[in-house]
Amino acid sequence: MIGRMGKFRALFLLGSLALILSGCGKENLTALVPKGYGSEASMNLIILTTVVMSFVFLAVIIPLVIVLLRFREKKGQEDFIPKQVEGNQTLETVWTVIPIILVIIMAVPTVIATFDLADTSEASEHININVTGNQYWWHFDYEDDGVQTSQDLYIPAGERVYLNMIAADVTHSFWVPTISGKLDVNPENVNTLYIEAYEEGVYWGKCAEFCGPSHSLMDFKVIVVSPEEYEQWLADMGNVNPDEVPGDAVAAEGKELFEEKSCMGCHAIGDSPGQVGPNLTNFGNRTTIAGILDPTKENLVDWIMDPESIKPGNLMTGKYPDLSDDEADKIAEYLLQLKETDVTPESAGN
Repeated sequence: MIGRMGKFRALFLLGSLALILSGCGKENLTALVPKGYGSEASMNLIILTTVVMSFVFLAVIIPLVIVLLRFREKKGQEDFIPKQVEGNQTLETVWTVIPIILVIIMAVPTVIATFDLADTSEASEHININVTGNQYWWHFDYEDDGVQTSQDLYIPAGERVYLNMIAADVTHSFWVPTISGKLDVNPENVNTLYIEAYEEGVYWGKCAEFCGPSHSLMDFKVIVVSPEEYEQWLADMGNVNPDEVPGDAVAAEGKELFEEKSCMGCHAIGDSPGQVGPNLTNFGNRTTIAGILDPTKENLVDWIMDPESIKPGNLMTGKYPDLSDDEADKIAEYLLQLKETDVTPESAGN
């Protein structure tokens, strides 16, 4: 049997391991390496809170250790009763006032940062994007530019972008840890948050509110490019022709199947409104398939044939006719050729 000391050592090792592993992560999916205005504000609050809580910890532990060592019971003092200090007005005032002051020190900057990131007074002077959260994907509508896309959100570096967010079904939460804080996305009302990324790159976003069986798989990407590349991307996306037939024969057959099998009933190409599923305009440029899979043809065929095994509870399951492997392969070939822009995540520094 493990003795008391052995249990203590095991607990200490497990605690140390957990602390070390908590520092592991990816540079584009962490709030501890801020690369945006919102994440920098969050990091400043994390540092402030850590300093305050460290002060509270030391203010409690140091006197406690001193008292335990200095006033511990000694031989011959078994019946000794120390002086009782209950009802000491000075002490009670001190340990009531100090916590209130510390809470104010943390609360005021937090409230200021919250209202700042939700301030829409300058929205008309900047980029506005309507964001819709769905189970389990995100739709982005660039309202001033007539461009729609899903899963990959393109924004320019160094510019403020206002996100007007609403949910199509249940409550979600929009969070890109490296460049922004998080905000709930509700079905009842529009919540607005502005983001500003300092550096070009591809940053991972997550849904931070439990929304169903595939909540943990509701990933998306924010692709930050230079202002020049962003303008080029908008121009390319604005020139999309949904009726264009691919030059590749297999892809051309895939386009026919895409239409014959009523895929267009749920998925739009271009700026067609009202689609049930993700907009596929720039699908060939996407960094992932379904937000989580590597963008390979094999993975896309797997998704088309059996989406339920990849994202349980998604709305695509059971909503389309049965397809043969050959038909799914041709449709996948067509979708992967939908590259509407030369501005790619690779050029954004991924």
